[in-house]
Amino acid sequence: MEVGIGLPNAVRGVQGREIVTWAREAEQAGFSSLGTIDRIVYENYEPLTALAAAAAVTERIGLLTSILIAPLRSNTPLLAKQAASVDGLSGGRLVLGLAPGGREDDYAVSGIDFHARGELFDRQLDELRGLWDGDEVGPKAAPTVILGGTADAAFRRAATHGAGWMLGGGTPDMFKEAMPKLDAAWREAGREGEPRRMALGYYSLGPDAEKSANEGLGHYYAWLGDYAQQIADSAAKDADTVKQYAAAFEEAGADEFVFFPASSDPAQVGLLREALG
Repeated sequence: MEVGIGLPNAVRGVQGREIVTWAREAEQAGFSSLGTIDRIVYENYEPLTALAAAAAVTERIGLLTSILIAPLRSNTPLLAKQAASVDGLSGGRLVLGLAPGGREDDYAVSGIDFHARGELFDRQLDELRGLWDGDEVGPKAAPTVILGGTADAAFRRAATHGAGWMLGGGTPDMFKEAMPKLDAAWREAGREGEPRRMALGYYSLGPDAEKSANEGLGHYYAWLGDYAQQIADSAAKDADTVKQYAAAFEEAGADEFVFFPASSDPAQVGLLREALG
């Protein structure tokens, strides 16, 4: 199983120089991918913009949106062009993880009907590949697409439009339980080979691990109420737990697991590398 690391693009208070430093150090440490998280109503850096900055200072590490809330980009040709631009600038390193998201305030501020997001997303997925394959929108590129979400429609979309599926937080048991749904959708769509299977989780290491997890993840997920504390509590806070998470998701069948940070301190890159051994 490959192990990626999230950029701290959605950590409150992150500075641009920290994202650039983080990207450089993550590549030097040998991680498979740099992931990003998407929100509108939050003080985060937009994912494709953050990945463009990372692309400029790296050469080999994969670039991953995990996930990008596609219906919030209702101008689908512009979304296709932005993704193709990051893919081209990086030499074909972009994996475009897409999902419809679940925060009503992101949709409200964007002037898009939250309850129509599934229908809009399906139309976008139909349109994106045609835009990349055609001549109307450049540059010429074909980003790899991964679908997120846990509804039945997510597995259908992954099999119809993507190269695989990603669990956006959850336990190894949840991941394992989703595999039959993904495999069934893949067969029903007549796809050959195997879908790519991905997942993400959180970590916070070092002397301030508990504080960083509580403050960073607690604030980001405050909209979930008491469940925000459960997310902060679940973050891996020591080397043993980091290794246990990686081993459990590998056993569950993941091809890649991405550890997302609760702190924007670039020292967290080295701490995760050391924890993984």
